[in-house]
Amino acid sequence: MAETDPPAPRPASPADYTPMVTEEHAERIRHWHEKAYNSGKAEAGPGRTVTYLGRTLVIPPEVMPITGVSHLLGEAVLAEVHESDRVLDMGTGSGVNAILAASDAADILAVDINPGAVEAARRNAARNGVADRVEVRRSDVFSAVDGEFDLIVFDPPFRWFAPRDRLEAAMTDENYRAMTEFFGAAKRHLTPTGRMLIFFGTSGDLAYLKHLADREGFRTEVVAQEGLEKDGWRVDYFTFRLTQDFPSP
Repeated sequence: MAETDPPAPRPASPADYTPMVTEEHAERIRHWHEKAYNSGKAEAGPGRTVTYLGRTLVIPPEVMPITGVSHLLGEAVLAEVHESDRVLDMGTGSGVNAILAASDAADILAVDINPGAVEAARRNAARNGVADRVEVRRSDVFSAVDGEFDLIVFDPPFRWFAPRDRLEAAMTDENYRAMTEFFGAAKRHLTPTGRMLIFFGTSGDLAYLKHLADREGFRTEVVAQEGLEKDGWRVDYFTFRLTQDFPSP
C-alpha cells in the first residue's frame, strides 16, 4: 500500500509552549537552525550511504542525518538494550536506533510520522539483516503504538519552530507539540521497570525537556555527554536515561 503524506499536526498556539531559554539563547538557536537547514537543502540529493557503529544506512534527504554527536545515543542504546526487551524507537528516522537495538533484542517497534522515514527505516532494517526483528509503522507520537515496552528510545527534534518543508520537519517540532505529548503518554507505554533513552542538547530548549520529565515524575540521569564550540558558544549534548519515579510508600 502506498504511503500518503502525514496528517497536518494539530494546531498549536503560542500559549502551548513558552521558551525557557533567554532571548539571546533563543536567537542563537535560530541562527544555528538556519545554518543547518540551509546546509541540508544545499546538500540534498537522492540519499546518502553512511557507515555508523558498524551498520550501513541509506538516508534520504528528508530524513534526519547522522551527525557527529549521534554516537552519544547510539552507543547508549547498545549498552542499555537486553535480549528480553521489547523496544520502541520513537521518531525512528532512518531506523538507526531500532537497528542498533536489534543487535540484542528481537521485538522492536520503530515509528515515525514521516512516510519517507518509514520507508527508509524498513529498507535499512532489511539492509542490515534485522527486518525480522524490527517492525516499522507510521505513527504520530503514540497514535499507532500499542502495548508496553521495556525500553523506549527517543531522539526528538531540538527546535520548537514551525517547519517549512519535510527536511525541516526532521529538525523541528512546532511548540514542542510532539515532545509534550510524548512525555504525557510515555508512562502508559512503559513496563513498571521500563527505561527511556532520550537525546537532547542546549541547541534546543533543554530546560523545557527537563520540565516535562520532572512534571511526569521521571528520574533522570546523564549517561553520555559531549560539548562542542559553535560560533563562540559552548553547546552540550546529552543522552539521558529516564526511569519512573514511584512515590515512597
